Amino acid sequence: MTDVPLKRALISVSDKEGLVELGQALAARGVEILSTGGSAAALRAAGLDVRDVADLTGSPEMMDGRVKTLHPKVHGGLLALRDAHAGDMAAHGIEGIDLLVVNLYPFEATVASGADEAACIENIDIGGPAMIRAAAKNRGWCCVVTDPEDYGALLAELEANDGATTLRFRQRQSAIAYGRTAAYDAAVSTWMARFEGDSPRRVAVSARLAQPLRYGENPHQGAAFYTDGSARPGVATATQHQGKDLSYNNINDTDAAVELVAEFTDGPAVAIIKHANPCGVATGATLAEAYRRAFDCDRTSAFGGIVALNRPLDAETAELIAGIFTEVVIAPDATDEAKAVFAAKKNLRLLTTGTLPDPRTARRMMKQVAGGWLVQDHDTGHVAEDDLRIVTKRQPTKAQMRDLALAWTVAKHVKSNAIVYAKDGATVGIGAGQMSRVDSSRIAARKAEDMAEALGLPHSAARGSVVASDAFFPFADGLLAAAEAGAVAVIQPGGSMRDDEVIAAADEAGLAMVLTGMRHFRH
Repeated sequence: MTDVPLKRALISVSDKEGLVELGQALAARGVEILSTGGSAAALRAAGLDVRDVADLTGSPEMMDGRVKTLHPKVHGGLLALRDAHAGDMAAHGIEGIDLLVVNLYPFEATVASGADEAACIENIDIGGPAMIRAAAKNRGWCCVVTDPEDYGALLAELEANDGATTLRFRQRQSAIAYGRTAAYDAAVSTWMARFEGDSPRRVAVSARLAQPLRYGENPHQGAAFYTDGSARPGVATATQHQGKDLSYNNINDTDAAVELVAEFTDGPAVAIIKHANPCGVATGATLAEAYRRAFDCDRTSAFGGIVALNRPLDAETAELIAGIFTEVVIAPDATDEAKAVFAAKKNLRLLTTGTLPDPRTARRMMKQVAGGWLVQDHDTGHVAEDDLRIVTKRQPTKAQMRDLALAWTVAKHVKSNAIVYAKDGATVGIGAGQMSRVDSSRIAARKAEDMAEALGLPHSAARGSVVASDAFFPFADGLLAAAEAGAVAVIQPGGSMRDDEVIAAADEAGLAMVLTGMRHFRH
Protein backbone atom coordinates (compact mmCIF):
# COMPACT_ATOMS: atom_id res chain seq x y z
CA MET A 1 0.00 0.00 0.00
CA THR A 2 1.37 3.41 -0.92
CA ASP A 3 -1.34 6.03 -0.58
CA VAL A 4 -3.73 5.66 2.39
CA PRO A 5 -6.98 7.69 2.31
CA LEU A 6 -7.53 9.45 5.62
CA LYS A 7 -10.88 8.38 7.06
CA ARG A 8 -10.33 8.22 10.82
CA ALA A 9 -7.99 10.17 13.11
CA LEU A 10 -7.21 9.88 16.82
CA ILE A 11 -6.17 13.17 18.39
CA SER A 12 -4.88 13.39 21.99
CA VAL A 13 -2.54 16.27 22.74
CA SER A 14 -1.14 18.11 25.75
CA ASP A 15 0.00 21.08 23.66
CA LYS A 16 -3.21 22.54 22.22
CA GLU A 17 -1.42 24.89 19.79
CA GLY A 18 -3.09 24.63 16.37
CA LEU A 19 -5.45 21.90 17.60
CA VAL A 20 -8.73 23.55 16.64
CA GLU A 21 -7.48 24.60 13.21
CA LEU A 22 -6.26 21.06 12.53
CA GLY A 23 -9.56 19.57 13.69
CA GLN A 24 -11.53 21.95 11.48
CA ALA A 25 -9.40 21.10 8.45
CA LEU A 26 -9.82 17.36 9.02
CA ALA A 27 -13.55 17.67 9.65
CA ALA A 28 -13.93 19.62 6.39
CA ARG A 29 -12.52 16.54 4.63
CA GLY A 30 -15.06 14.27 6.31
CA VAL A 31 -12.51 12.66 8.63
CA GLU A 32 -13.97 11.02 11.73
CA ILE A 33 -12.22 12.39 14.82
CA LEU A 34 -11.59 10.29 17.94
CA SER A 35 -10.27 12.10 20.99
CA THR A 36 -9.81 12.11 24.76
CA GLY A 37 -10.22 14.46 27.71
CA GLY A 38 -9.10 18.02 27.20
CA SER A 39 -8.47 17.59 23.48
CA ALA A 40 -12.03 16.40 22.92
CA ALA A 41 -13.39 19.27 25.01
CA ALA A 42 -11.42 21.86 23.04
CA LEU A 43 -12.58 20.43 19.70
CA ARG A 44 -16.21 20.29 20.81
CA ALA A 45 -16.01 23.86 22.08
CA ALA A 46 -15.09 24.83 18.52
CA GLY A 47 -18.27 23.16 17.26
CA LEU A 48 -16.69 19.97 15.95
CA ASP A 49 -18.20 16.50 16.16
CA VAL A 50 -15.87 14.32 18.23
CA ARG A 51 -16.17 10.67 19.24
CA ASP A 52 -14.73 9.80 22.64
CA VAL A 53 -12.13 7.04 22.77
CA ALA A 54 -14.12 5.66 25.71
CA ASP A 55 -17.05 5.20 23.32
CA LEU A 56 -14.77 3.34 20.90
CA THR A 57 -13.32 1.03 23.55
CA GLY A 58 -16.37 0.63 25.77
CA SER A 59 -14.10 1.41 28.73
CA PRO A 60 -14.07 4.71 30.66
CA GLU A 61 -10.96 6.65 31.57
CA MET A 62 -9.79 5.44 34.96
CA MET A 63 -7.12 5.87 37.61
CA ASP A 64 -7.11 9.66 37.29
CA GLY A 65 -6.59 9.39 33.54
CA ARG A 66 -3.59 7.05 33.79
CA VAL A 67 -5.53 4.45 31.77
CA LYS A 68 -7.59 5.59 28.80
CA THR A 69 -6.00 4.52 25.49
CA LEU A 70 -4.32 1.27 26.60
CA HIS A 71 -6.88 -0.93 24.86
CA PRO A 72 -6.89 -3.43 21.94
CA LYS A 73 -9.38 -1.34 19.98
CA VAL A 74 -6.95 1.59 20.07
CA HIS A 75 -3.72 -0.30 19.51
CA GLY A 76 -5.35 -2.75 17.13
CA GLY A 77 -6.61 0.19 15.07
CA LEU A 78 -3.11 1.66 14.97
CA LEU A 79 -1.17 -1.58 14.37
CA ALA A 80 -3.45 -3.54 12.07
CA LEU A 81 -2.23 -4.45 8.59
CA ARG A 82 -5.49 -3.80 6.78
CA ASP A 83 -4.99 -6.69 4.36
CA ALA A 84 -3.33 -9.36 6.51
CA HIS A 85 -5.32 -8.60 9.67
CA ALA A 86 -8.75 -7.90 8.18
CA GLY A 87 -10.18 -11.09 9.71
CA ASP A 88 -9.01 -10.23 13.23
CA MET A 89 -10.31 -6.69 12.85
CA ALA A 90 -13.75 -7.94 11.88
CA ALA A 91 -13.81 -10.62 14.58
CA HIS A 92 -12.96 -8.18 17.37
CA GLY A 93 -14.75 -5.07 16.12
CA ILE A 94 -11.54 -3.13 15.52
CA GLU A 95 -11.72 -0.08 13.27
CA GLY A 96 -8.59 1.12 11.49
CA ILE A 97 -7.05 4.42 12.59
CA ASP A 98 -5.36 6.18 9.67
CA LEU A 99 -3.87 9.14 11.56
CA LEU A 100 -2.57 9.55 15.09
CA VAL A 101 -1.92 13.06 16.38
CA VAL A 102 -0.30 12.91 19.83
CA ASN A 103 2.11 15.10 21.74
CA LEU A 104 3.25 14.06 25.15
CA TYR A 105 2.78 15.21 28.72
CA PRO A 106 5.26 18.07 29.31
CA PHE A 107 7.73 16.06 31.39
CA GLU A 108 10.81 18.03 30.31
CA ALA A 109 9.15 21.38 31.05
CA THR A 110 7.91 20.10 34.40
CA VAL A 111 11.42 19.08 35.46
CA ALA A 112 12.90 22.36 34.17
CA SER A 113 10.36 24.31 36.25
CA GLY A 114 11.74 22.78 39.45
CA ALA A 115 8.55 20.87 40.23
CA ASP A 116 8.57 18.30 43.00
CA GLU A 117 9.03 14.58 42.44
CA ALA A 118 5.32 13.75 42.52
CA ALA A 119 4.53 16.29 39.79
CA CYS A 120 7.38 15.00 37.63
CA ILE A 121 6.17 11.41 38.00
CA GLU A 122 2.61 12.34 37.00
CA ASN A 123 3.97 14.01 33.88
CA ILE A 124 5.60 10.81 32.61
CA ASP A 125 3.35 9.88 29.69
CA ILE A 126 2.58 6.18 29.19
CA GLY A 127 -0.29 5.91 26.74
CA GLY A 128 1.10 8.60 24.43
CA PRO A 129 4.48 6.96 23.70
CA ALA A 130 2.79 3.55 23.38
CA MET A 131 0.41 4.87 20.72
CA ILE A 132 3.14 6.80 18.91
CA ARG A 133 5.39 3.74 18.70
CA ALA A 134 2.50 1.61 17.44
CA ALA A 135 1.52 4.07 14.72
CA ALA A 136 5.15 4.69 13.73
CA LYS A 137 5.78 0.96 13.39
CA ASN A 138 2.73 0.59 11.15
CA ARG A 139 3.83 3.32 8.76
CA GLY A 140 2.55 1.30 5.84
CA TRP A 141 -1.01 2.07 6.92
CA CYS A 142 -0.96 4.72 9.65
CA CYS A 143 0.43 8.26 9.74
CA VAL A 144 1.67 9.76 13.01
CA VAL A 145 2.20 13.43 13.89
CA THR A 146 3.88 14.36 17.17
CA ASP A 147 4.64 18.09 16.79
CA PRO A 148 2.27 21.00 16.09
CA GLU A 149 4.91 22.33 13.70
CA ASP A 150 4.05 19.41 11.36
CA TYR A 151 0.32 20.15 11.14
CA GLY A 152 0.85 22.38 8.13
CA ALA A 153 2.89 19.71 6.36
CA LEU A 154 0.14 17.15 7.05
CA LEU A 155 -2.58 19.37 5.59
CA ALA A 156 -0.41 20.15 2.56
CA GLU A 157 0.10 16.39 2.07
CA LEU A 158 -3.63 15.76 2.15
CA GLU A 159 -4.27 18.62 -0.27
CA ALA A 160 -1.65 17.35 -2.71
CA ASN A 161 -2.87 13.73 -2.62
CA ASP A 162 -6.66 14.05 -2.65
CA GLY A 163 -7.09 13.40 1.06
CA ALA A 164 -4.50 10.62 1.35
CA THR A 165 -1.02 10.30 2.81
CA THR A 166 1.88 8.84 0.83
CA LEU A 167 4.31 6.22 2.09
CA ARG A 168 7.16 8.71 1.79
CA PHE A 169 5.38 11.18 4.07
CA ARG A 170 4.47 8.47 6.58
CA GLN A 171 8.08 7.25 6.62
CA ARG A 172 9.28 10.77 7.42
CA GLN A 173 6.72 11.18 10.20
CA SER A 174 7.60 7.75 11.58
CA ALA A 175 11.26 8.76 11.87
CA ILE A 176 10.29 12.00 13.62
CA ALA A 177 8.02 10.08 15.97
CA TYR A 178 10.65 7.57 17.07
CA GLY A 179 13.08 10.44 17.59
CA ARG A 180 10.51 12.08 19.83
CA THR A 181 9.84 9.01 21.97
CA ALA A 182 13.57 8.30 22.22
CA ALA A 183 14.25 11.86 23.39
CA TYR A 184 11.34 11.66 25.83
CA ASP A 185 12.59 8.40 27.33
CA ALA A 186 16.10 9.87 27.50
CA ALA A 187 14.79 12.83 29.48
CA VAL A 188 12.98 10.54 31.90
CA SER A 189 16.02 8.25 32.14
CA THR A 190 18.33 11.17 32.89
CA TRP A 191 16.01 12.42 35.63
CA MET A 192 15.65 8.94 37.10
CA ALA A 193 19.41 8.26 36.95
CA ARG A 194 20.03 10.16 40.17
CA PHE A 195 18.52 7.19 42.02
CA GLU A 196 21.02 4.85 40.37
CA GLY A 197 24.25 6.48 41.52
CA ASP A 198 27.09 8.48 40.01
CA SER A 199 27.62 6.22 37.00
CA PRO A 200 24.30 4.86 35.71
CA ARG A 201 24.45 1.65 33.68
CA ARG A 202 23.22 3.40 30.56
CA VAL A 203 23.30 7.08 29.58
CA ALA A 204 20.80 8.52 27.11
CA VAL A 205 20.93 11.95 25.49
CA SER A 206 17.88 14.01 24.62
CA ALA A 207 18.26 16.97 22.28
CA ARG A 208 16.12 18.92 19.82
CA LEU A 209 17.25 20.61 16.64
CA ALA A 210 17.58 24.35 17.20
CA GLN A 211 19.04 25.21 13.81
CA PRO A 212 20.98 23.64 10.97
CA LEU A 213 24.38 25.28 10.56
CA ARG A 214 26.08 26.18 7.30
CA TYR A 215 29.02 23.98 8.26
CA GLY A 216 31.07 22.82 11.23
CA GLU A 217 34.54 23.85 12.30
CA ASN A 218 35.52 23.77 8.61
CA PRO A 219 33.45 24.23 5.43
CA HIS A 220 33.66 20.54 4.47
CA GLN A 221 32.00 19.45 7.76
CA GLY A 222 28.23 19.31 8.13
CA ALA A 223 26.83 20.58 11.43
CA ALA A 224 23.72 21.48 13.39
CA PHE A 225 22.90 22.99 16.80
CA TYR A 226 20.73 21.01 19.21
CA THR A 227 19.39 22.11 22.59
CA ASP A 228 18.92 19.84 25.60
CA GLY A 229 15.85 21.47 27.13
CA SER A 230 17.63 22.41 30.37
CA ALA A 231 17.02 26.14 29.75
CA ARG A 232 20.47 26.96 31.17
CA PRO A 233 21.01 30.68 30.41
CA GLY A 234 23.51 31.18 27.64
CA VAL A 235 23.88 30.84 23.92
CA ALA A 236 21.12 28.21 23.64
CA THR A 237 18.49 30.45 25.25
CA ALA A 238 19.71 33.86 24.10
CA THR A 239 17.74 36.28 21.95
CA GLN A 240 19.62 37.40 18.84
CA HIS A 241 18.92 41.03 18.00
CA GLN A 242 20.90 41.43 14.79
CA GLY A 243 23.46 39.90 12.48
CA LYS A 244 23.57 36.73 10.42
CA ASP A 245 23.07 33.28 11.92
CA LEU A 246 25.69 32.03 14.34
CA SER A 247 28.22 29.55 12.99
CA TYR A 248 29.44 26.38 14.71
CA ASN A 249 32.58 28.17 15.91
CA ASN A 250 30.55 31.22 17.00
CA ILE A 251 28.33 29.06 19.19
CA ASN A 252 31.26 27.19 20.70
CA ASP A 253 33.21 30.37 21.48
CA THR A 254 30.17 32.28 22.74
CA ASP A 255 29.39 29.48 25.15
CA ALA A 256 32.98 29.62 26.47
CA ALA A 257 32.73 33.39 26.84
CA VAL A 258 29.46 33.54 28.76
CA GLU A 259 30.44 30.67 31.08
CA LEU A 260 33.64 32.52 31.96
CA VAL A 261 32.15 35.96 32.55
CA ALA A 262 29.40 34.42 34.72
CA GLU A 263 32.10 33.59 37.28
CA PHE A 264 32.32 37.31 38.15
CA THR A 265 29.42 38.66 40.21
CA ASP A 266 30.84 41.42 42.40
CA GLY A 267 31.12 44.10 39.72
CA PRO A 268 31.30 44.76 35.97
CA ALA A 269 33.42 42.22 34.10
CA VAL A 270 34.26 41.51 30.47
CA ALA A 271 35.73 38.44 28.80
CA ILE A 272 37.04 38.37 25.24
CA ILE A 273 37.33 34.90 23.70
CA LYS A 274 39.13 33.64 20.61
CA HIS A 275 39.10 29.97 19.59
CA ALA A 276 37.47 28.99 22.90
CA ASN A 277 40.32 30.57 24.92
CA PRO A 278 40.16 33.91 26.72
CA CYS A 279 42.53 36.49 25.30
CA GLY A 280 41.55 39.15 27.82
CA VAL A 281 39.48 39.27 31.01
CA ALA A 282 39.04 42.24 33.33
CA THR A 283 36.90 43.83 35.98
CA GLY A 284 36.32 47.55 36.36
CA ALA A 285 34.24 50.27 37.94
CA THR A 286 32.20 50.34 34.71
CA LEU A 287 31.73 47.97 31.79
CA ALA A 288 33.59 50.39 29.55
CA GLU A 289 36.60 50.34 31.86
CA ALA A 290 36.48 46.54 32.10
CA TYR A 291 36.33 46.25 28.31
CA ARG A 292 39.29 48.60 27.78
CA ARG A 293 41.39 46.64 30.24
CA ALA A 294 40.40 43.26 28.79
CA PHE A 295 41.14 44.52 25.28
CA ASP A 296 44.56 45.79 26.38
CA CYS A 297 45.60 42.28 27.42
CA ASP A 298 45.85 41.13 23.79
CA ARG A 299 44.58 43.59 21.21
CA THR A 300 45.76 41.45 18.31
CA SER A 301 43.85 38.32 19.32
CA ALA A 302 40.74 40.32 20.24
CA PHE A 303 40.22 41.10 16.53
CA GLY A 304 37.33 38.92 15.35
CA GLY A 305 36.68 37.68 18.87
CA ILE A 306 33.64 37.08 21.07
CA VAL A 307 32.85 39.56 23.85
CA ALA A 308 30.86 38.54 26.94
CA LEU A 309 29.69 40.97 29.62
CA ASN A 310 28.16 40.28 33.01
CA ARG A 311 26.11 43.47 33.05
CA PRO A 312 23.65 45.00 30.52
CA LEU A 313 25.49 46.52 27.57
CA ASP A 314 25.49 50.33 27.57
CA ALA A 315 26.17 52.76 24.74
CA GLU A 316 29.66 53.74 25.89
CA THR A 317 30.83 50.13 25.96
CA ALA A 318 29.06 49.43 22.66
CA GLU A 319 31.00 52.28 21.01
CA LEU A 320 34.28 50.79 22.23
CA ILE A 321 33.41 47.28 21.04
CA ALA A 322 32.28 48.61 17.68
CA GLY A 323 35.71 50.14 17.20
CA ILE A 324 37.17 46.82 16.05
CA PHE A 325 35.80 43.82 14.16
CA THR A 326 33.89 41.66 16.65
CA GLU A 327 31.94 38.51 15.78
CA VAL A 328 29.50 38.24 18.71
CA VAL A 329 28.59 40.21 21.83
CA ILE A 330 26.61 38.45 24.55
CA ALA A 331 25.24 40.14 27.67
CA PRO A 332 22.29 39.83 30.05
CA ASP A 333 20.62 42.79 28.30
CA ALA A 334 21.37 45.87 26.21
CA THR A 335 20.04 49.41 26.30
CA ASP A 336 18.24 50.85 23.29
CA GLU A 337 21.17 53.25 22.85
CA ALA A 338 23.63 50.33 22.74
CA LYS A 339 21.47 48.54 20.17
CA ALA A 340 21.43 51.69 18.07
CA VAL A 341 25.24 51.78 18.11
CA PHE A 342 25.43 48.20 16.91
CA ALA A 343 22.76 48.73 14.26
CA ALA A 344 25.42 50.24 12.00
CA LYS A 345 27.44 47.00 12.28
CA LYS A 346 25.23 44.64 10.30
CA ASN A 347 27.48 41.60 10.69
CA LEU A 348 27.94 41.94 14.45
CA ARG A 349 25.67 39.56 16.33
CA LEU A 350 24.17 40.86 19.57
CA LEU A 351 22.76 38.27 21.96
CA THR A 352 20.99 38.88 25.26
CA THR A 353 20.35 36.16 27.82
CA GLY A 354 18.21 37.88 30.46
CA THR A 355 20.42 36.41 33.16
CA LEU A 356 23.71 34.54 33.44
CA PRO A 357 24.33 30.84 34.08
CA ASP A 358 25.19 29.76 37.61
CA PRO A 359 28.75 28.38 37.42
CA ARG A 360 28.08 26.17 40.44
CA THR A 361 25.06 24.35 39.01
CA ALA A 362 25.79 20.64 38.71
CA ARG A 363 25.57 19.17 35.20
CA ARG A 364 27.19 16.48 33.11
CA MET A 365 29.66 16.94 30.27
CA MET A 366 29.99 14.43 27.43
CA LYS A 367 32.74 14.01 24.87
CA GLN A 368 32.64 11.47 22.08
CA VAL A 369 35.62 9.19 21.52
CA ALA A 370 35.95 6.30 19.08
CA GLY A 371 33.39 3.72 20.15
CA GLY A 372 32.03 5.56 23.15
CA TRP A 373 31.61 8.61 25.32
CA LEU A 374 33.51 10.18 28.17
CA VAL A 375 31.10 11.52 30.79
CA GLN A 376 32.09 13.72 33.71
CA ASP A 377 30.68 16.32 36.06
CA HIS A 378 31.05 19.89 34.88
CA ASP A 379 33.93 21.69 36.62
CA THR A 380 32.04 23.60 39.28
CA GLY A 381 35.03 23.68 41.61
CA HIS A 382 35.59 26.85 43.63
CA VAL A 383 38.12 27.50 46.35
CA ALA A 384 37.23 29.78 49.24
CA GLU A 385 39.89 32.10 50.64
CA ASP A 386 39.91 30.10 53.87
CA ASP A 387 40.89 26.99 51.88
CA LEU A 388 44.04 28.58 50.46
CA ARG A 389 47.47 27.78 51.91
CA ILE A 390 50.27 30.32 51.81
CA VAL A 391 53.44 28.22 51.73
CA THR A 392 56.19 30.81 51.22
CA LYS A 393 57.96 33.24 53.49
CA ARG A 394 56.55 36.14 51.54
CA GLN A 395 52.84 36.82 52.13
CA PRO A 396 50.68 38.16 49.29
CA THR A 397 49.02 41.55 49.87
CA LYS A 398 45.26 41.94 49.84
CA ALA A 399 45.44 43.43 46.34
CA GLN A 400 47.57 40.53 45.17
CA MET A 401 45.09 38.06 46.68
CA ARG A 402 42.31 39.65 44.64
CA ASP A 403 44.40 39.35 41.50
CA LEU A 404 45.31 35.76 42.36
CA ALA A 405 41.61 34.94 42.65
CA LEU A 406 40.96 36.52 39.25
CA ALA A 407 43.87 34.73 37.58
CA TRP A 408 42.82 31.42 39.12
CA THR A 409 39.23 31.88 37.89
CA VAL A 410 40.38 32.66 34.36
CA ALA A 411 42.82 29.72 34.34
CA LYS A 412 39.86 27.41 34.90
CA HIS A 413 38.57 28.47 31.46
CA VAL A 414 41.89 28.31 29.57
CA LYS A 415 42.93 25.22 27.63
CA SER A 416 45.63 23.26 29.45
CA ASN A 417 48.43 23.79 30.04
CA ALA A 418 47.26 27.19 31.26
CA ILE A 419 49.26 30.10 32.66
CA VAL A 420 47.54 33.41 33.42
CA TYR A 421 49.19 36.68 34.52
CA ALA A 422 46.95 39.29 36.15
CA LYS A 423 47.43 42.73 37.63
CA ASP A 424 45.05 45.30 39.13
CA GLY A 425 41.91 43.32 38.24
CA ALA A 426 42.82 42.40 34.66
CA THR A 427 44.71 39.71 32.82
CA VAL A 428 47.93 40.94 31.25
CA GLY A 429 49.16 37.72 29.64
CA ILE A 430 47.59 34.32 28.89
CA GLY A 431 49.41 31.20 27.73
CA ALA A 432 47.15 28.35 26.60
CA GLY A 433 47.22 24.82 25.31
CA GLN A 434 50.92 24.07 25.32
CA MET A 435 52.34 20.61 25.91
CA SER A 436 54.90 22.11 28.32
CA ARG A 437 53.86 24.32 31.22
CA VAL A 438 57.08 26.31 30.91
CA ASP A 439 56.18 27.07 27.27
CA SER A 440 52.75 28.33 28.35
CA SER A 441 54.49 30.53 30.92
CA ARG A 442 56.87 31.94 28.33
CA ILE A 443 54.07 32.60 25.83
CA ALA A 444 52.01 34.42 28.45
CA ALA A 445 55.04 36.50 29.42
CA ARG A 446 55.78 37.32 25.79
CA LYS A 447 52.20 38.46 25.22
CA ALA A 448 52.53 40.75 28.23
CA GLU A 449 55.72 42.20 26.74
CA ASP A 450 54.13 42.67 23.31
CA MET A 451 51.17 44.57 24.70
CA ALA A 452 53.37 46.72 26.92
CA GLU A 453 55.27 47.70 23.81
CA ALA A 454 52.04 48.39 21.90
CA LEU A 455 50.74 50.52 24.77
CA GLY A 456 54.02 52.39 25.17
CA LEU A 457 54.69 51.13 28.68
CA PRO A 458 58.27 51.36 29.96
CA HIS A 459 58.35 47.68 30.95
CA SER A 460 56.45 44.39 30.56
CA ALA A 461 52.86 44.43 31.77
CA ALA A 462 53.72 41.29 33.73
CA ARG A 463 56.07 43.20 36.05
CA GLY A 464 54.45 43.28 39.48
CA SER A 465 51.72 40.87 38.37
CA VAL A 466 50.51 37.62 39.87
CA VAL A 467 50.38 34.33 37.98
CA ALA A 468 48.05 31.32 38.06
CA SER A 469 48.80 27.80 36.86
CA ASP A 470 45.87 25.44 36.29
CA ALA A 471 47.93 22.48 37.61
CA PHE A 472 51.02 22.05 39.73
CA PHE A 473 54.50 22.97 38.56
CA PRO A 474 56.26 19.61 38.14
CA PHE A 475 59.61 21.41 38.19
CA ALA A 476 60.75 24.85 39.29
CA ASP A 477 61.48 25.97 35.70
CA GLY A 478 57.92 27.12 34.95
CA LEU A 479 57.82 29.05 38.20
CA LEU A 480 61.18 30.67 37.49
CA ALA A 481 59.99 31.68 34.02
CA ALA A 482 57.13 33.55 35.71
CA ALA A 483 59.54 35.20 38.13
CA GLU A 484 61.78 36.28 35.26
CA ALA A 485 58.73 37.86 33.60
CA GLY A 486 58.17 39.99 36.71
CA ALA A 487 55.49 38.04 38.64
CA VAL A 488 55.55 38.58 42.39
CA ALA A 489 52.94 36.04 43.55
CA VAL A 490 51.80 32.63 42.33
CA ILE A 491 48.66 30.54 42.76
CA GLN A 492 48.70 26.85 41.86
CA PRO A 493 47.16 23.58 43.09
CA GLY A 494 50.27 22.01 44.56
CA GLY A 495 50.55 18.25 44.88
CA SER A 496 53.77 17.68 42.94
CA MET A 497 56.41 15.29 44.23
CA ARG A 498 58.72 18.30 43.99
CA ASP A 499 56.50 20.78 45.88
CA ASP A 500 59.27 21.39 48.42
CA GLU A 501 61.72 22.16 45.62
CA VAL A 502 59.24 24.51 43.93
CA ILE A 503 58.44 26.28 47.22
CA ALA A 504 62.15 26.69 47.93
CA ALA A 505 62.63 28.18 44.47
CA ALA A 506 59.77 30.59 45.12
CA ASP A 507 61.35 31.67 48.40
CA GLU A 508 64.68 32.16 46.73
CA ALA A 509 63.08 34.28 44.01
CA GLY A 510 61.16 36.33 46.61
CA LEU A 511 57.74 35.17 45.40
CA ALA A 512 54.61 34.67 47.43
CA MET A 513 52.94 31.33 46.70
CA VAL A 514 49.41 30.15 47.41
CA LEU A 515 48.23 26.54 47.03
CA THR A 516 44.60 25.73 46.23
CA GLY A 517 44.57 21.96 46.56
CA MET A 518 42.42 21.84 43.41
CA ARG A 519 43.44 21.77 39.76
CA HIS A 520 41.50 22.96 36.70
CA PHE A 521 42.59 20.95 33.65
CA ARG A 522 40.54 21.86 30.56
CA HIS A 523 41.04 19.78 27.45
